[in-house]
Amino acid sequence: MKRKIEVSELIFKIVAYVFLIVFALLCVYPFIYALSCSFSSANAVESGKVVIIPVEFQSIAYKYVFTDNKYWISYANTLFMAVVGTIWCMVYTLMGAYALSKKRLMGRHAWNFFLVFTMWFSAGIVPQFLNYQTTGNIMAAIAGKPWTEIDEKWLVIIAMGMNATNVILLRNSFEGVPAEIEEAARIDGATEMQILWKVYIPMSKATIATVALFFAISRWNGYFWAMRMMKQQNYSWPVQVYIRDFIDKSSELVKPHEEYASWEEVIRGGYSTKDLSALSVVYAMVICAVIPILCIYPFIQKYFAKGVNMGGVKE
Repeated sequence: MKRKIEVSELIFKIVAYVFLIVFALLCVYPFIYALSCSFSSANAVESGKVVIIPVEFQSIAYKYVFTDNKYWISYANTLFMAVVGTIWCMVYTLMGAYALSKKRLMGRHAWNFFLVFTMWFSAGIVPQFLNYQTTGNIMAAIAGKPWTEIDEKWLVIIAMGMNATNVILLRNSFEGVPAEIEEAARIDGATEMQILWKVYIPMSKATIATVALFFAISRWNGYFWAMRMMKQQNYSWPVQVYIRDFIDKSSELVKPHEEYASWEEVIRGGYSTKDLSALSVVYAMVICAVIPILCIYPFIQKYFAKGVNMGGVKE
């Protein structure tokens, strides 16, 4: 027997669904707009004729992007920083969360307090910059080279690896693992690393996948600190920094610096400024940059809500 829906409940559902549909459209529209602009003519993009669908369809912007070697070098840098950076972050996040989840850890409450304290009070951009600068000096001293000669991709990977929120999510997930299972593993002669690898990690896959996704997206979208720390090494730039530099050099969205070339000077032979717009190229670059995340996210989405719930709620 079906339950009769009350008027107030029906009104609430209608309002909720309308709100969710409008919110979803607002989230999707920027991507649709960028995709349409990347396939539109230069005149249509610069005159603002593009709204939803491409105007005067053409793919010259993608032809330009696919032949831009510097863009794909920066793309490879981003892939490297995202993959290696995520692995680096996950290794010590797993170990730190495992240690903090143990009641036998000496000073456990103090360590947890210090970890949470960094979420309440941030030192600010200047101390963070000085911290990264010191890390770079240490890396340069170890390598026996000046800071300007070391590959600063490693500086961004190592210095930007800490995230207190992710450590807490994993710690809470590990605390939810039954103690009896760990005791059984110890009776069988398992070491700490074996317990972590064969007990805790398999039983916390959802939270680990969620934390790995957080790290991967933050590394892929990382822009500000990469821009600040890699001013001189344009061969190490991630794709986001390269796109911003391209905007500075070729469009009026950001006022070009005196040493930057005009769009006519940036554009390569075989293209005409009447057919190719700097904005179209920027949108094409953005679309190419988001494709990996769009491909990966659907496979991890099933773990997302479950992982946050398991790691964010402590019984």
